[in-house]
Amino acid sequence: MPSFDLATSELRDLNRALHSLSDGTNETRWEISNPRGGHAIAVGVNAPVDISIHGSTGYYCGGMNRQAKITVHGSVGPGVAENMMSGEVIVKGDASQYAGATAHGGLLVIEGNASSRCGISMKGIDIVVRGNIGHMSAFMAQAGNLVVCGDAGDALGDSIYEARLFVRGSVKSLGADCVEKGMRPEHLDILRKLLARAGITDVKPEEFKRYGSARKLYNFNVDHADSYG
Repeated sequence: MPSFDLATSELRDLNRALHSLSDGTNETRWEISNPRGGHAIAVGVNAPVDISIHGSTGYYCGGMNRQAKITVHGSVGPGVAENMMSGEVIVKGDASQYAGATAHGGLLVIEGNASSRCGISMKGIDIVVRGNIGHMSAFMAQAGNLVVCGDAGDALGDSIYEARLFVRGSVKSLGADCVEKGMRPEHLDILRKLLARAGITDVKPEEFKRYGSARKLYNFNVDHADSYG
């Protein structure tokens, strides 16, 4: 099992080694210690490997991930799993701003709280947050699912497209063109599967509310001019 101690090894060497992995690698389990808040740890991985990071990281941890399962035993800075395509990123602590931004696929689990703009411009990723999320989360969210077991801050789902937002707690306010929607059986099924994948067993899908696009801002309408910008 390869291991890197970032107190004595260069981050560039770690990422170079991870980028050299292929689908058929037998080096499937990696241990990273002493990340010390470093930026861009385990970015651009494209192999079915399991990476454990023991400590907190800085910006863009797990960004552009494909196939890998990356577990951070700590908290993460801005942009965790940014532009992820597939695989999983699991954060055992809290996440800073724009977690999962622009991500196209895969699963991001945050076992603590997430700060502002969680899921901004998400394009197909599934995000499950055990705690709360900050303001402007899911801004311009295009596709995928955002599940929040706690509360959501101001302007949730502002200018949202077709992403689905599920919030168990309170929502401080909804953004432009975001409305509460009914919960149908297929939505309960989506929730049930995502909660199971995230290892959350003490909450029920029936406890959530669903939010999404009112579809009034897809095309410019002068009657809704005050809602733009």
